[in-house]
Amino acid sequence: MRQTILGVFVGLILAGVGVFWWQGQAQVEVLAPPPPEPEEPAPAGDELPIADPADLEGPEPPEASDLTREEKRFFRYDRDRDRIITRNEMLSTRSDAFRKLDVDGNNLLTFEEWAVTTVNRFEGADGNGDDKLTPAEFATTAPKPKKPKPTPACAC
Repeated sequence: MRQTILGVFVGLILAGVGVFWWQGQAQVEVLAPPPPEPEEPAPAGDELPIADPADLEGPEPPEASDLTREEKRFFRYDRDRDRIITRNEMLSTRSDAFRKLDVDGNNLLTFEEWAVTTVNRFEGADGNGDDKLTPAEFATTAPKPKKPKPTPACAC
């Protein structure tokens, strides 16, 4: 009995969706004006149209940024571009480094472990204790450069 009622209900829903879809098909208006005729005839055959670049209008292409590597890293954290990183901005981007923060080494990271480590890092970088990082304070959080792996000696 329950399956029959459910089947009828689903059938009515599908029928309703079908009616709305059928009525929503795009149609040409009955008294719509014809489209305007093109001003210039299309080039015949293999001819390409010629345009003068001086007559073209549009936005200027973007210019390359002169930001240093540290400024780019700073702006990845500074979401509102006020040149100050708040605690919330710092915490919001740390989810990618989640697994590196396992304090007890059990391969399970609780939010508390993650938040405590990140807050400690923020407080360590915040030299004046105003809960905001300036670009100079943020520069102290840069990751240490990795040492290149030594190449093994050839035992030829």
